Order: sequence, then structure tokens, then C-alpha cells
Amino acid sequence: MSDRPNFVLIMTDQQRADHLGCYGNPILKTPNIDRIAEGGARYNRHYVANPICAPNRASMLTGRMPSAHGVRSNGIPLSLDARTFVGELREAGYATGLIGKGHFQNITGLDREFIPEAAKGLIDEEGRIREAFDRNLHGKEYQTENIRKWRSEQGHRVTLPYYGFDHVDLAIWHGDMVGGDYDNWLDERCPNHKDLRGKDNAEPDPRYVLPQAWRTRIPEEFSTSAFVGEKAVKFIEERDDDTPFFLQVSFPDPHHPFTPPGKYWDMYDPDDIPLPASYGQGETPLLAFMRKAQLEGTDMRHGQVPFAVTAREAQEAIALTYGMISLIDDQVGRIFETLEAQGLMDNTVLIFASDHGDMMGDHGIVLKGPLHYDGCIRAPLLWRDTTSAKAPECNALTSAIDLPASILKRAGVQPYYGIQGRALPGIGGGQVAPRDAVLIEDDRERIYLTFDQPQRIRTLVTDRYRMTVFRPMEYGELFDLQEDPLENVNLWDDPSAREIRASLSERLLNLLIDEIDWAPAMTGQA
Repeated sequence: MSDRPNFVLIMTDQQRADHLGCYGNPILKTPNIDRIAEGGARYNRHYVANPICAPNRASMLTGRMPSAHGVRSNGIPLSLDARTFVGELREAGYATGLIGKGHFQNITGLDREFIPEAAKGLIDEEGRIREAFDRNLHGKEYQTENIRKWRSEQGHRVTLPYYGFDHVDLAIWHGDMVGGDYDNWLDERCPNHKDLRGKDNAEPDPRYVLPQAWRTRIPEEFSTSAFVGEKAVKFIEERDDDTPFFLQVSFPDPHHPFTPPGKYWDMYDPDDIPLPASYGQGETPLLAFMRKAQLEGTDMRHGQVPFAVTAREAQEAIALTYGMISLIDDQVGRIFETLEAQGLMDNTVLIFASDHGDMMGDHGIVLKGPLHYDGCIRAPLLWRDTTSAKAPECNALTSAIDLPASILKRAGVQPYYGIQGRALPGIGGGQVAPRDAVLIEDDRERIYLTFDQPQRIRTLVTDRYRMTVFRPMEYGELFDLQEDPLENVNLWDDPSAREIRASLSERLLNLLIDEIDWAPAMTGQA
């Protein structure tokens, strides 16, 4: 067997850890994805570095925390001078491919929605803020994933290599309104697709009342997931037999809006979906605000902001999400069939991951936001490697920044200076000191929900506790995950938890110091 394995990293968007059969879900059927766990390892306590798309995807690409790579929130592109593990594999002789969603740069084409107070008066004629780094993140090279460019400029394409990827087929956005290379693929296969896509063209189905849910008329064989599956198969079939490859297969689903096509729309009956155990429970200012907004009809239910839902809406959200995941699972089956037909399964490391989770009805809330509940911050991670002993479950704490270090170690490629992750337990041989805690960073410049100023949120997760600190507001959360796994009882202001809070605060301080960037290295003696 070759010392240089191939890698297929299958990624989904906004998928909770418990939304897989191998994680114990009794309703959702994911037989193909479950094969990765059956032949490898399932990481039960894998956490994001940041609970939203772009920052955590940048962390999964660089092995560095958002505070180090600079993508603190959505709306900040990853600098093209950032070193990535994919680029390291490429330099080591790997063929590298990205199929589907990247989100390494801004995707909407919209202007910033918020100007920091300290930046007012520092904006030039082109709308650029005079910042501490003279790094132009506004140039043409940072418009690669701008969906408006793809749809308005004929011939707009990805300039290669792209963050280390030599081959890219992009799928930009969510639901049935995805663009990028997917649009061009649809033009060839479904010429009238513009008349079939979007809420205004959807097939009526009065059974469903959930906001952001519609029955798309796009056939399932022309769905975004089918595009990703087909392009992944093509990459594998057309590879150079003498060159190892790394392929990232990145599905834009099951992110909202909820638009599973064809048979996947009602594959799961909302009436058969049990409500989350924490539905309607828990008392925090954030939960109270969203519930009050729901009652008053003032909540924003058609964008990216989390909102409270009725029991029926929660059941529909879960059922439709299950449908999207089942479609993805079928495409994963196609990819596995191709690997087997090509004789590649025994020398290919299979990895499954998601960038973050979703409240999905927990405490009566859907979507994500400044909510560091388990459903949002804990993500699935599966690793199948035929050279490693099968380890069905790993309960060690792991972080999204650990994935690059793990892949580089398994490939036999030296990690670069400044990488902050560490190899996952059981990967590549040798002993790795387990984490006693993980850090989650979350900088938000939105003025919304209960907040009248930008938020900086830091979370510490240990074997037993989850503590979240909100700044500059005087608010925090402390949950005993052993006694209160549903995170219903906030101990932050509980006098009986004062010593625990103090101890965890010290651990958080130490971890914040530990995660301060060591790069750049000294260039000489001062």
C-alpha cells in the first residue's frame, strides 16, 4: 500500500452532530455516511472554532483560530497570503480539488451592513476603511465567490490555484438558488431552470408553514447535491493514476432555506418527528427575546437571524433537513461506488465533517447566531483509514483546527509554523496530548436580538462544563453538561457555582493566552 494515501473530505453546511444515523439518530437514514464511522472513528465531542460558515471554514483550511487567520466573522475574505494545508499537500505533489461550497471569500456581493464606530471618519472615497494592515481585501482577486459577478459577468471563473486547490467547481449560496459553476452546469442540463427555481416558482404545498421552506420544481437529478456528486465522481475518474489526490466534496446543504427536491421533500413526515427534548425550555435573555418577538410578530423569519418557532415549524424544519441530508447521503454513495470501481477505497482516507450546527428546534429556536448551545457548536467528524485500527468512538475533546494537522500528519507532510491545531487522537501513530478544553471564538458586528452594540463572545468547553462570556455586555452562560445536558439551567449568577465559574474563568484566560498567534516568527536578533 502506498505511503501517500488519497483523501476525500466530505463536508456539509450547518449539520448537527446528531443528524446522522451513526450518531444515534433513530429516524434519519444515512447508510453511506455511516460506512465511514463503521470502518473508522466517530468523534463525539468535536467542536467548531467559530459557529458560523466563513470563519470556521477558514479555520478548517488553515488550522488556525479566527483571531489568527483574520476571518473573524462572515463578510471577511481569507487573505490570499494565508498558508493552507491544501496548499502544503499541493506542494508535496498532491492533486487537489474542491467541489461545491468554498466560502473562503464573500459570497453575497452586498456591501457591509455595519460600520464600526471606531472606523467612522476613516473611510476613503471607495468605501474602504483605513485599517491597521495595509492589505487590500477589496480587489478583483477577492471577488471570486461573489455570486453577483458570476451571474452578471460572462466568463467569470475561479483563478487557479485557489487557496491551494488546482481544480475547483463552485456551488455558491443555498437552497435552490445556488450559483457559480452550478449555474453553468444547469444551463446544459435544464435550460429552463430559471423558471423552476426560487420561492415564487415553487410548487404549492399547504401542508408546510415553516418560513424559508418551499417545494422547489428543480428535479432532484439537477439539484445542487447532484451537481456536487457528479463533479466529484468526474474528478476521481479523470485523476492521474500516478498522483495522490486530496478532494474536498462540499455540499451547500442542509443549510436553510429548506428546499429538498423531488422525493426528498416529503421523505420524512413532520408528524413522525419528535420535538427536541429542550423545546420551550431554558431561560436566558436571548431566548426570552426571541420568544417575545415571536409572540409579537416582530421577529425576522426570512433571513439569517435565529428565531423562535412553533412546535409544528420545528418538526417541519427537522423533517425537511433530514430530506436534504438523505439526498447528500445518496450522492456520497455514488462517490463510494466510484472509489470502489477505481480500486481506491483501500488507499483513500475518508473524512466527514460539517462547518457548524443549527439550533433546529432546541429551546424552540432554529438557525444559528450568538447561541453557543451544543446543537450549534458541536459538529460531526468521522475518519476512516484502513491503516488505522478501528476505534468506533472517541470522546476526547477536539477542535475544527485539528483537521489540517491531522491530514498533514497522515500524508507525511510537515505542518507549517503557526498552525494551532494538533493531530486527532489515533491519527498517524504516536501519542498526542489530549485537550482538556476547547476554545470557541465568535465576533459579531450585528446590532440585533438583545444587543445594542457589537458582541465578542468566547466559549470554553471542558469535559463537564460549557461557559460562554459575552463582551462588552455583562452577560454570561455556565452550564453543567453532566447534570444538565440540555443546557436549561444557567449557573452564571448562581452563588453555589461561584467557585466553578472562577476556576473556568482562569482556564479560559490560560487558553486565550495559549491560542495567541506565534506567527510571524522572528527574522533575526533585535
